[in-house]
Amino acid sequence: MRMRVLWLNAGLLLPLDKGGKLRTWHLMRHLAARHQVTYLSFADPSASAADLAGMRQVCDRLETVPRREVPKHSPRFFLQASRALVDPAPYAVAAYRSAEYRARVMRLLAEQPFDALVCDFLVPAVNLPARLPCPTVLFTHNVEAEIWRRHAETAKGWRRPLLRSQWRRMRRFEGRTLSRFDAVLAVSEADRGTFARLYPGRLRAPARVIPTGVDAQYFAAAASLPADSHRLAFVGSMDWLPNEDAVLYFCREILPRIRRVEPRVALSIIGRNPTPAVRRLAGEVPGLEITGRVDDVRPHVGRASLSIVPLRIGGGTRLKIYEAMAMGRPVVSTTVGAEGLPLVPGRDIAIADDPDAFADAVLALLSDPAARRRMAATARSLVAERYDWSAVAGALVDAIRAATPSLHAETLAPQLLGEVRS
Repeated sequence: MRMRVLWLNAGLLLPLDKGGKLRTWHLMRHLAARHQVTYLSFADPSASAADLAGMRQVCDRLETVPRREVPKHSPRFFLQASRALVDPAPYAVAAYRSAEYRARVMRLLAEQPFDALVCDFLVPAVNLPARLPCPTVLFTHNVEAEIWRRHAETAKGWRRPLLRSQWRRMRRFEGRTLSRFDAVLAVSEADRGTFARLYPGRLRAPARVIPTGVDAQYFAAAASLPADSHRLAFVGSMDWLPNEDAVLYFCREILPRIRRVEPRVALSIIGRNPTPAVRRLAGEVPGLEITGRVDDVRPHVGRASLSIVPLRIGGGTRLKIYEAMAMGRPVVSTTVGAEGLPLVPGRDIAIADDPDAFADAVLALLSDPAARRRMAATARSLVAERYDWSAVAGALVDAIRAATPSLHAETLAPQLLGEVRS
């Protein structure tokens, strides 16, 4: 049966410059090939015509609500953040509260029956009406409360109590939101277990896992690129705090240890919107390349011998790990960085959690080309055979179908339309 799905997100998926966007894009591309998808999101008024047109690859109908992102560290950002101090919702959610978005949701639901509403990440849920006329699915990419808990644990000074407050608000909001949906999707068994631990009895049914995938064929093209035997690569959106923390931690705590043994080691930081703290590293760390946003990560990661994921904060699963593996580049990660991925340490990936151990793991692989080749070959075979998006996407369709036992939109649609008109 061809399903009619209303998909809610906080933004357009294009450009594909963040892990969450990539995951949703590949899954929706397969969903939209056989089902009717209406996609609603905020969009910057300056969004390119090409990006708007490109969204037609993953939906039949695109609906957008204008919204400009507030630049971080701007006066407006700090004003908005100060108001959030008295908001019961966490700032990361409250910043997206919108009467216009809510009205658009209600109008779309009143216009036609949908077999399912999918809320992508927690954020759109802040704009949902109390009653919905169709089965609902929450697609989580992280356990958001865990990210904020880790923020608070690693913060220092005045930032710690502020982040602890945001963590508590996020935990309350996340728990309430999970309980509103008929089905909750997680990206790993680890996240599913964390939901059960943090919110016992709150979910209507146990969360279902939609594994992380990779476009194995696309990234395999980089496997034959000649690598610099002393270059490392880090990939990630550099305006996301966990990634910023990871590169600052690596450059200040781990890289000096590596260079005491091998001074020729260089690092490429590849990702959009480097924060001021990240940009300052260029003047502090010799041999550091900060690319900013790139159209194609493959040539940049392909230049490196190793991919590093020194995350101390985070949740969900890292697409960058599977992408590096598909490119034939061994990965050195923290436990948090590789959390949720079914990988065997020492065979598929190297895991190290303190600065000395992480430096030793990097040096061991840099000094042993044969070990790098063995790990690269094993990891490439794993992701190509088991985690290509074409194999993973079926799990999403099955999960949505499981949440839609019957269509009952007709019963509430007239009521919703009345609310919109009033």
